[in-house]
Amino acid sequence: MSINPKPQSSLFTFILLLLLTSAAYSSPNHPGSDEESDDLDQLLAVDEQLQQDLPLQHQQSEAETVSRAQRIVLELSGDNARRVVGGNEFVMVLGYAPWCARSADLMPKFSEAATALKEIGSPVVMAKMDGDRYGKVASEMEIKGFPTLLLFVNGTSKAYTGGFSAEEIVIWVQKKTGAPIVTVNTVDEAQRFLKKYHTFVVALFNKFEGSEYNEFVKAAKSDDEIQFVETSDSEVAKLLFPEFKTSDVFIGMVKTEAERYTSYAGSYKMENILEFLSKNKFPLITKLSESNTAWVYSSPVKLQVMIFAKADDFQNMAQPLENFARRFKSKLMFIYIDITNENLAMPFLTLFGIEHANKTVVAAFDNKLNSKYLLESDPSPTNIEDFCSGLADGTIPQYYRSEPVPDNENASIVTVVGKTFDELVLNSQENVLLEVHTPWCVNCEAMSKQVVKLAKHFKGFENLVFARIDASTNEHAKLQVNDYPTILLYKSGEKEKPLKISTKLSAKDMAVFINEELKPRGGSAKDEL
Repeated sequence: MSINPKPQSSLFTFILLLLLTSAAYSSPNHPGSDEESDDLDQLLAVDEQLQQDLPLQHQQSEAETVSRAQRIVLELSGDNARRVVGGNEFVMVLGYAPWCARSADLMPKFSEAATALKEIGSPVVMAKMDGDRYGKVASEMEIKGFPTLLLFVNGTSKAYTGGFSAEEIVIWVQKKTGAPIVTVNTVDEAQRFLKKYHTFVVALFNKFEGSEYNEFVKAAKSDDEIQFVETSDSEVAKLLFPEFKTSDVFIGMVKTEAERYTSYAGSYKMENILEFLSKNKFPLITKLSESNTAWVYSSPVKLQVMIFAKADDFQNMAQPLENFARRFKSKLMFIYIDITNENLAMPFLTLFGIEHANKTVVAAFDNKLNSKYLLESDPSPTNIEDFCSGLADGTIPQYYRSEPVPDNENASIVTVVGKTFDELVLNSQENVLLEVHTPWCVNCEAMSKQVVKLAKHFKGFENLVFARIDASTNEHAKLQVNDYPTILLYKSGEKEKPLKISTKLSAKDMAVFINEELKPRGGSAKDEL
């Protein structure tokens, strides 16, 4: 999967990273030639021995550990990329660019994942490539943006669909190349497992066989995000899931947040288990970042409450918000966005006409109905709770942007805004010719001049009003326009079905059209401009 920097127009756009690396191979399980592989293993062994021999205060810093981890990742080039990918069963490639900030952010996580995979004996070769420098080879490997992560299986690429922490990369790679379930038999193994994994699904079975177990295995194979772990020992299950209270078959989910333990109570069918994971994998409140937008959008809960706040302000709200999230868990998803991060916050806030925000804003998006909502009162816990209740009950009205009501006195062309659309267009007893425009529309200026001509021509014409609305800052439920400019004729008594006038017509042809539609039977036309 690749990530290209691009603006978000609503809750519906998202981000990811790339990979690749260089060296030559011969063995399908080891990078490079046998000699190169031996050299790498020997250097890593020396690192480990030196680390063990050093006094505690002199052991490796985090930066040194990352540096060592990066040595495990192969650097691909135009010379060796084809050999590496074609000569190994599994190759995970990060395509990056030196100038790409997201690539720089992903690189240490990728290296950390490479270290973890090596430690558990994974056969996957972890590699990276400077796709900017080796553009031709990167293109052949289907690296189309930065960063891009691809898994090559016997030379054929598979797009990466997992998360972007080291743990999430490890889980995804293991699911695609190894066993989908980790088996834990002892308390010691469970303690080691807990050091590596923080979010997982645990299951207790007396025997690893039978229909219920087979459904659990199918669910593990179908899911790409969460580590599955199994045990037949109730003591081990209790360590992994402290709220475990039965000696019978059991499935539970563990997360690193306020709602840490969730027990599964459904039937043992793959579809039901996966549905349980889909609904419970998210925290009570998800913090939106540039790397998890696609994951957030994948939530089955499409009505999403968004809290835009500074970090300190959010911490003061966190407890009541978690309580609301529990109460409305199956109906609303709660998302926190740092309001000081303009790249994340402003694409959403501008949809409400908010260009600058220093105070907390609470809003909501329904990604199924493509509608939005805004808490316009003070964002106190009580008001937020009432807002959420209304969202869940369907009693909160949709929010439509509107500029302030303008002064139209003596205007030959009336300016309509969202708040006055009903009064001046839909509920007016007059015929209304409405010009719908935006500031960024290249053809709108020419059309506006044409409408001015028409307004002058029809001045004094009985029962006809010329109007215009800026669709970039004004919205209405009954105004659904996607092309600009658009000219609509709302005839008196037929306002629900406006006539769309072609913008390709000349001013004279528009005048003829208007006359034909509005003149009384047997009346004379006024179509000579």
